[in-house]
Amino acid sequence: MGDSIDRMVAVWAKELDWLDPVKEAIVGRLAILARHTAQARRDALDSGGLKYGQFKVLLVLRRSGPPYEASPSQLADLLGLTRGALSARLAPAEEAGLITRTHETGDRRRVRVRLTAAGHAAFEAHAVSEDAGEGALLAALTEEERRTLADLLRKLVVAAESAADAPAPALPGPRRSRSAAK
Repeated sequence: MGDSIDRMVAVWAKELDWLDPVKEAIVGRLAILARHTAQARRDALDSGGLKYGQFKVLLVLRRSGPPYEASPSQLADLLGLTRGALSARLAPAEEAGLITRTHETGDRRRVRVRLTAAGHAAFEAHAVSEDAGEGALLAALTEEERRTLADLLRKLVVAAESAADAPAPALPGPRRSRSAAK
């Protein structure tokens, strides 16, 4: 059983004798699966009438647990957005009835963003749709293969996250001869 990555690796292996075909196959397949998963997510969002930014707001509020609310600054930090970019996402979500923004009693400057019943329903509908798509993708694997793949991917993610947290190594500057340094 071959796939498009097998064909691509076969071509490149002839052209680049230093190419590691196993590494190239892994990275190529991960890229294809990432694109497939992202497109399936976009399709699920489109069918539910949600925009990606709106869904992310609902996701963060839902993940926060009861009472499913947060301050705008907390939301912006969790979403990696500026306050202005968050405000641009909240307005259409509020207009659609997915969230409410309320002022705290006693201090009108303090705002809380809360998931509404419609927001809960929209999140659930999307999550169910996305789960079905992910299940269909993984249906080609047995339960044991799924667990093995999950463990192997965890190992890669831990390594990638550790590398991202590590300081970048200093790049050597141009080499100068001793006589040039004097």
